[in-house]
Amino acid sequence: MTTDRGLSRPHVPTPEGDSPSPDRPGRPERPGRPGRRSRPELPDRPTRTSTAAEPSRLDGPGQRPAGGSPTVTLVAALLGSFLVALDSSVVNVALPAMGHGLHGGMSALQWVVDGYTLALAALMLSTGALADRVGAGPAFRGGAVVFTAASAACGLAPDLTVLVAARVLQGAAAAVVLPSSLALVRQAFPDRARQARAISQWAVGGSTALALGPVAGGALTTIWGWRAVFFVNLPAGALAVVLARRTGRSARRRTPLDLPGQTTAVVALAGVAYAVVQGGRAGVAAGAVAAAAFAVFLVVEARRPHPVVPLGLFRQPAVSASVLAGAALSFAFYGMLFVLSLFFQQVRGQSPLHAGVLFVPMTVLISTVNLVSGRLTNRYGPRVPLLLGQAVAAAGTLVLLPVGSHTPLPVVALAAVPFALGTGLAVPALTAAVMASVPGERAGMAAGVLNACRQVAGALSVAVFGTLLGEHAGFLTGMRLSAVAGAALLALSAAVTTLGLRGPGAAARRVAVVAGPGAAEQAGPPEAGQAGGVRAVQGPE
Repeated sequence: MTTDRGLSRPHVPTPEGDSPSPDRPGRPERPGRPGRRSRPELPDRPTRTSTAAEPSRLDGPGQRPAGGSPTVTLVAALLGSFLVALDSSVVNVALPAMGHGLHGGMSALQWVVDGYTLALAALMLSTGALADRVGAGPAFRGGAVVFTAASAACGLAPDLTVLVAARVLQGAAAAVVLPSSLALVRQAFPDRARQARAISQWAVGGSTALALGPVAGGALTTIWGWRAVFFVNLPAGALAVVLARRTGRSARRRTPLDLPGQTTAVVALAGVAYAVVQGGRAGVAAGAVAAAAFAVFLVVEARRPHPVVPLGLFRQPAVSASVLAGAALSFAFYGMLFVLSLFFQQVRGQSPLHAGVLFVPMTVLISTVNLVSGRLTNRYGPRVPLLLGQAVAAAGTLVLLPVGSHTPLPVVALAAVPFALGTGLAVPALTAAVMASVPGERAGMAAGVLNACRQVAGALSVAVFGTLLGEHAGFLTGMRLSAVAGAALLALSAAVTTLGLRGPGAAARRVAVVAGPGAAEQAGPPEAGQAGGVRAVQGPE
């Protein structure tokens, strides 16, 4: 090799018939110029032109999107994750005030919670693919704008019908914000180590919101009224939109959309929730519609080349066991959160602020134990913390059975601690169990299904427990029946987990888990689609 001005030039063989230069063997003379050495021709360099219309691509592990600050992108994504998780828990403590102010009964209050959760759960099956198609940045900005506008509509709602409709719109927007916010983080931090740290910080946003939700909801409702729990989203949402404009261009991918599967899934979930909440003849009719929609959904998904829920995933025992465990944990957690919020205020006469404070031991413990469980899972595998967590959560739910109208409130708060301990221990292991059971290219899809099933279970628990509370036997009887139902489902899922996570990979494979109360949150492996799925960063085996 010879060099000229720092550029390495390839050796060019001496052409046949030419004689080498006498002063430097191997270098041919240029024809017609005796004594002058000819310089070999450089191969043509490929040229690339770009236009403003060309989307930026982020397929390479070391590429960074054009423009945009990684720090600003992370802050915007954190705000998005925070707001979505906050509205899952902040509303519960404000429900009695909403019912009193808008003259609504138990079924209307159930829909205030379920309208948001069902829309989030059902649409999140496809919004990751949608974000891939339009780009994570535009999807996040559009979702944040709609979420903020829907929050304003919730705060201004003149009656419960408008409030529920606005909550459904809010949940639909949240389903866009959540996966696209994670995609923005992955886009801004292409380095694997920095990406893992950034995703952990992103998950902390949701964890903090879930922990602060009951307290914040109680304080806002006590000081300014229930409408404040929605108005508080306006400045944070506006800031997220402004920051998201500085995130740089996002890659676009032609990810297939499964509209038939998505539509039938929405109809089936809405039908089940309506059947449980409303009951009577209307409930029976809704249940029949839900059953028919679910049957069509199964047929559609079995035939689609790119289904929104690949049914083959459930042939993996570990995946099926993890999905059932996630559903059971969410069913018990969100259901008991709903029940205890009403118990503290309607039965014990506490203000929203005091009711929120009573949740502090429970929520803080979940956040703390999540971190410990994540480390245990990374070191020993998901099986032990998942089994132990479900067992402790089931026993902790039964600890609440003796609670009555005269039980000291500090005792009630402490009685919820074992339940919180088990939940915090089990949740981070869920994603790890799924990640260890499927190929890397399907990890995002599998974890997305897990997260959607958890959200659906949480919504159905509010419908079921609310129905039990409204029965003629009385609130306390309904609360105890709810606790028994939650414990029974947790015991069943623990038994299935014992059988489903028997393989050596499930016990020994190490997976770097993003911990937090909502720790089975959006993502897939770095090689998967940018926006879809739920996040767990795989580590070495």
